[in-house]
Amino acid sequence: MAVKIRLRRMGAKKAPFYRIVVADGRYPRDGRFIEEIGTYDPTREPSAITVDAEKAKAWLANGAQPTDTVRVILKKEGVL
Repeated sequence: MAVKIRLRRMGAKKAPFYRIVVADGRYPRDGRFIEEIGTYDPTREPSAITVDAEKAKAWLANGAQPTDTVRVILKKEGVL
C-alpha cells in the first residue's frame, strides 16, 4: 500500500479550499482517505495554512510520501 500525503479539494467552483490528507495512492483525489492532518486556503492573502506537525511527522516516519505541493507546504511550516 503506497500511502501519500496530498491535497483534497473542497470549496466552491473557482474558490478552492484544500484539506491535507493521508490517503492510499490508489484512491481518487477526493475519495476515501485515512486521516486529515491540516488545511490550505490559497484564496486568502497570505495563504492560510494549518498543519498538525506531530501527525505529519509520524506519517512521514512511517513511510508516507508527500506530493510536490504538500512537500512545499510542509517545508514552509517547518515540518520537513
